[in-house]
Amino acid sequence: MGEETVFMGRCLQLARKGLGTTAPNPMVGCVIAYRGRVIGEGWHYRAGLPHAEVHAISAVSDRALLRESTLYVNLEPCAHYGKTPPCADLIIAHGIPRVVIAVKDPSARAKGRGIQKLRDAGIEVTLGILRREALALNERFLTFHQKKRPYIILKWAQTRDGFIDEIRNAGDIGSNWISNPHARQLAHRWRAQEQAIVVGTNTVRNDNPKLTTRLWDGPNPLRVIWDRNLTLPQRAAVFSTDSHTLVFTEKKAHPEWKNTVFVQIEFEGDPIEKILTELYARSIQSILIEGGRFTLSEFISKGLWDEARVFIGDKRFERGLKAPVFHGNLIAEYPIQSDGVRIYKPITAE
Repeated sequence: MGEETVFMGRCLQLARKGLGTTAPNPMVGCVIAYRGRVIGEGWHYRAGLPHAEVHAISAVSDRALLRESTLYVNLEPCAHYGKTPPCADLIIAHGIPRVVIAVKDPSARAKGRGIQKLRDAGIEVTLGILRREALALNERFLTFHQKKRPYIILKWAQTRDGFIDEIRNAGDIGSNWISNPHARQLAHRWRAQEQAIVVGTNTVRNDNPKLTTRLWDGPNPLRVIWDRNLTLPQRAAVFSTDSHTLVFTEKKAHPEWKNTVFVQIEFEGDPIEKILTELYARSIQSILIEGGRFTLSEFISKGLWDEARVFIGDKRFERGLKAPVFHGNLIAEYPIQSDGVRIYKPITAE
C-alpha cells in the first residue's frame, strides 16, 4: 500500500468521526505529512465549526514545515465564504506546496473552484486517491447535491418467517417487538446518524412510536409523518415536545401544536416526490424510512432508496403482515446476539 493511500485512508477514518453531526456539511478528514511523517491531522466536527483543514494546520507545532509538506483531504477544500472562511485560502496562505484530494465537491458553490484556486496559486494538486471509498463515505452529501433529494435508507425488522407484524385486533396499540434490545439500541444509533425519520399514519396509529434516540446518546432526527386527512391525535408519541415533527397533509386547515409544522401537499399523483422536494428545500440530506409496510413499499416500487437495513429477529409469527418485497445486493451481514442484520444496496447496471 502506497504512502498516499495510507494517508488518505487516515483522512477517511478521521472524517467518519463526524457521522451524524456535520450535516448539511460533508464529513471531511485531513492529514498533513512532512517527509512521510504525520505532523498534523483533524476532522470537521460540526456544521458551523472550523473545517478539517483548519484543525489539521492548527495541530502542526512547527508551521515552517508546512512549506515542505503535503496536505491530504478526502473532499475538495472549499473556496467560498460560508460560516467559515475558505480553506483553499488558508492552504495558500501557509504555503503548502502539494495537496492530495480524493474527490471533487459537487455542491453548487464548489464544483472544482477550490482545486482551481489551489492550482492558480502554483500548488500541485493530485485528485482521485481512494476515490471510491471517499464517494461511499459521503453518499448522503453527494446524493443530496447530485440527485436533489435526500439519501434514503429503508429500515425494518422481520421474523425468521418473513413477517413484520402479527395479526392485530381492533384497538391493539403498541409495538410487537421482533428484534432484541441490542438490535433496538443499534436502530436508535442509526436514528442519531440521520437528519430525519419517516413513517406513515398506520405505523403511528398501531405502534405509537416516539421515534427518538432515547437508547443512544445522539441528536433526535426530525420526525416526518404522512397524515393525509389529519386523523392522528395530539397525544400520539410522535408529537412529544422533546423533538420536532413535520406532518404532510392535504388539509389546508390544521392545528397549531408546539414543535410541529404542517405542510399541505396534493396527495393525488405522486406524494413521495412532493415530500422529497420539500425535504430537499429544507436541506434534509438523509432520511430513515421506518415504516410501515405501505410506506416502505411505496419507496421500493418507485426505486427511491439508496440503502436497506433489515433486522432478522429470532422469532416466528407464522401469520401476519408480510415484510416488503424488494431486490438488492447484499453488501453486509452480521449477528446481534440471536438476531441478525442485513445491509443491501440497489442493483445497478454496470
